[in-house]
Amino acid sequence: MIGNLKPLEIVLIIAVILLLFGAKKLPDMARSLGKSARILKSEAKAMKKDDEAAAPAPQPADQEPAQPTTHRTIQAAPGDVTSSRPVTDTNRTTQS
Repeated sequence: MIGNLKPLEIVLIIAVILLLFGAKKLPDMARSLGKSARILKSEAKAMKKDDEAAAPAPQPADQEPAQPTTHRTIQAAPGDVTSSRPVTDTNRTTQS
């Protein structure tokens, strides 16, 4: 879409933006946009790094993947530790 714009149209768009926002606010808006882009880029890198760290190592074909057991604690009432017991939940599905 930008490739279809002629130079005169681009100048008109810039002029309208200047009239709407004013010359004083544009540097602040550009700075804020740049800061947001940097934050987004760093968060995307962190998510990619987390995904690579969480990826399981490849296992030989003759071994079955181990099922991790998760231990949860069910409490009768908040703060009541006398009646709490560990529970192993292998099929954690919700039914509607």
